[in-house]
Amino acid sequence: MELFSIILLLVLIVSLSGVVVKMLPIQIPLPLMQILLGCILAAFNVYVEFDPKLFLVLFIPPLLFADGRKTSVKDFIYNGREIVGLALVLVVISIIALGYILHWILPNVELAAGLALAAVLSPTDAVALGGIVGKGRIEKEKMEIIEGEALMNDASGLVSLKFAIAIAVGDAVFNIFDVSVQFFIVAIGGLAIGVLFTWLYARILRKINQLTHNDPAIQIVLLFLLPFAAYIIAEECHCSGILAAVSAGMTVNHSGMMRNAPLTARLQSDSTWSMLTFVFNGFVFVLLGIQLPSILNNTFAENQIDTSIEVWQLCLIVLFVFAVLMGTRFAWLWAMKHMPTMPFGTKRPLAFRSYSNRDLLISTFAGVRGAITLAGVLSIPMTISGRYQLVFIAAGIILISLIVAVIILPILLRGSVILDNSEQTNEILTVKGHMAEEAIVSLEKMQNNLLQETAEDRVDQEIIHEVGSRVIGSLRRRTGLKDLEQKSLEAENLERRMRLVAIGAERTALLQMKVRNEVSEEVFEHLNTDLDIYEKMISGDA
Repeated sequence: MELFSIILLLVLIVSLSGVVVKMLPIQIPLPLMQILLGCILAAFNVYVEFDPKLFLVLFIPPLLFADGRKTSVKDFIYNGREIVGLALVLVVISIIALGYILHWILPNVELAAGLALAAVLSPTDAVALGGIVGKGRIEKEKMEIIEGEALMNDASGLVSLKFAIAIAVGDAVFNIFDVSVQFFIVAIGGLAIGVLFTWLYARILRKINQLTHNDPAIQIVLLFLLPFAAYIIAEECHCSGILAAVSAGMTVNHSGMMRNAPLTARLQSDSTWSMLTFVFNGFVFVLLGIQLPSILNNTFAENQIDTSIEVWQLCLIVLFVFAVLMGTRFAWLWAMKHMPTMPFGTKRPLAFRSYSNRDLLISTFAGVRGAITLAGVLSIPMTISGRYQLVFIAAGIILISLIVAVIILPILLRGSVILDNSEQTNEILTVKGHMAEEAIVSLEKMQNNLLQETAEDRVDQEIIHEVGSRVIGSLRRRTGLKDLEQKSLEAENLERRMRLVAIGAERTALLQMKVRNEVSEEVFEHLNTDLDIYEKMISGDA
């Protein structure tokens, strides 16, 4: 019962965090507010036992799956070299450099333990970044690289952590060749399992849909289980479950799983995933806030026994480690900027070549750390010497990276134009024109067939001509969108507004009839759902 009450309390806090952020006179990013609310809960003795393994299984797969669904595979492949440079090469450089530095400055920390901490400090958090800078403040191309990096370096960091822990506890011997081979087997295996399992899952789901007559509730529940299944299967095969969840998310839109689903299922699925993503992300940061006071208390308690280092020295080390992380990141970005071509693949220069110094700084401080870093460091075994120091440093880095990003990024982004959608708008207009042309051909065939079937019925033929002319005329306006863009858009917007007004009037009439008990509850729900779907289609959110 106590656990159930805590879950309800966490859901309430996550919901209220969004309200509080909008009510405050100063702008505080949502992730930071949720961490603060978590700390306040901890002050009132609200504590949640943090199991890192359960945390990774429960929260990370659906969140990475949701991010994967929103990622364009085409853009991801196009930016592949940049993403690999940040999510793999930079991670390896950071782990080696920071691991040796930590071993050097922390007397009780062995090299393997230092490498383990460096590994958990590698993953960046694009969700936290989005909450800090807001939508559209960073250029689309740059944000795609940052988000792609965040998807991939979660896996590279945690896989590296596993190897470092195995070496630290004596289960493995460090051999750079063996570790590299194992790393690629684990990574490629995770990606392959995610893709193959999703394609198989999609086919099974289609069969289930046929048996259940496309019941939206069943489809959504089964889709929700997909990232967990992909993660667990990959982990059981000793591959990367995180990469399996990511590749499952990127594959699901190409598997036909939701594309072939009914409209109701697609609309409900989008709404459900939007809600779940908000709640799960909120849980992650609130739980992070709840853990921070206990981490601080444990550090002071352990430090009473360990006289080799003082707490104030640990605080200085946190600042130093953060400076090393940011310095290494900036140096690698600068190196890639001056790298015209990679030794493999296309001769197209890296995207970083066009970056200004300000862009390099933005990309540097955009590498904020989040919940995966905390989950990773708490998974380090208690038997490892100096563990409390590692946990304290990781928690400090998370907080500092968020706070510094909140201060620095708005300054660096000052004067930058909100994302220009003109290129995307032109693409939409072009595609709409081609779609309309195909639709006109199809409707003209349908109209001719109907006219032949009703050759002897004058009334039916008049209706067919009237409706056909109206629908085809609307589509013909779309084919000229590029030439008559402004006029056509005004006509479409006016028609949309009028239809939405009509829907509002219909809904009001339906509600009034319900109040007067002139319509049954069942009929009311049916008609109200129809209006919701129609409104979503008209407003362009479907």
